[in-house]
Amino acid sequence: MAPLLSRCRAVRARSLALAAPLSEEDQGLQSMPDASPTKWHLAHTTWFFEALLLAREASGYALFNRHWHYLFNSYYEALGPRHPRAQRGLLSRPSLAEVMAWRTHVDEGMQAFLEGADGPKLAAVEPLLTLGLHHEEQHQELLLTDILHAFSCNPLLPAYRAPAAPALRVATQAAAPQWLAHPGGVVEVGHDGTGFAFDNEGPRHPVLLQPFAIADRLVNCGEYAQFVADGGYQRPELWLSDGWAMVQAQGWRHPAYWLAPDDPRLEMHGIGGAAGWQVFGLDGLRPLRPEAPVMPLSFYEAAAYAEWAGARLPTEFEWEAACTLPGFAERDDQAWQWTRSAYAPYPGFRPLPGLAAEYNGKFMVGQMVLRGGSLATPPGHSRPSYRNFFPPAARWQFSGLRLAKEP
Repeated sequence: MAPLLSRCRAVRARSLALAAPLSEEDQGLQSMPDASPTKWHLAHTTWFFEALLLAREASGYALFNRHWHYLFNSYYEALGPRHPRAQRGLLSRPSLAEVMAWRTHVDEGMQAFLEGADGPKLAAVEPLLTLGLHHEEQHQELLLTDILHAFSCNPLLPAYRAPAAPALRVATQAAAPQWLAHPGGVVEVGHDGTGFAFDNEGPRHPVLLQPFAIADRLVNCGEYAQFVADGGYQRPELWLSDGWAMVQAQGWRHPAYWLAPDDPRLEMHGIGGAAGWQVFGLDGLRPLRPEAPVMPLSFYEAAAYAEWAGARLPTEFEWEAACTLPGFAERDDQAWQWTRSAYAPYPGFRPLPGLAAEYNGKFMVGQMVLRGGSLATPPGHSRPSYRNFFPPAARWQFSGLRLAKEP
């Protein structure tokens, strides 16, 4: 019980630490339908433990406010109706203070439940509790991606956190990517059953790969800037049809958080056009670092760059098979990596039992798989079999690309 309770406390405390730099006004922002306010993330992760665990398993547990289950259910049809996702930013009530009081109530309920449960009961609820902790870690990452998007909509471009050191413009040229060869053949992919995994990571199964080569690192900003300078966003032959339609409809000309030298917002920060490209991130506005992995990109942008570079995106199975090759940087703590694989069930896939059945399987359509991890991914959260997924037009996540090609 003690390790599980300690893990609970650590995960729940990290969510509060991530929200701590934000004002109450910041935590109510919803900048687009696909993003959620920080306050909503803090409430939803609390709802998960109350609705799926405590209300069903903890004898004598009193709901903090039963009406809030309607407000903070995300997509669980089995748990009833919910407030529309695109209107989460309208929830000025309950207040942030009330949400924090709810979190305390649920944390105390969790502690009492875990300390009072016998061995069989703990064994029965541990899988759901562990899922809830990994679920909260997913929302910790979303909290950061969502607030960064909200801040990017503010002309002042406020920083989420103070930079660790003064911004220095250093002309660093990363070494050219090395191509790592994989012989192909039949390989095993998917989670091997050791430790936690989401249901979409299994079952482990064999796949047949043709020989391929894959880059040892992600595409960086300097390389992507060459694509932009070469008119990459004006050349329809490089783009998938839906991607080109997005470029035209949304006016894409560069990655989402890049600011061109003529961007009028730079004047507010005393930055002249001679300073070159700037990039907005959690540390605020910084000069573009050529050696840093490029992000955030949509799948469409990643695929267009790969076409321009005379390469392609790896499939998720190529990525997983290659991550054991010497020299392969599985995760560089900067950006997720788009793959060419649609998010689909593995052979023999079965959702988790009970209410958690709605966790992943119902989203296996219209999305693309990303692998690796990002600067916002909690430590220890991802693994080689981890399957992140987003619609191909999503470009507010910390997502980049790695190239692959035929040998």
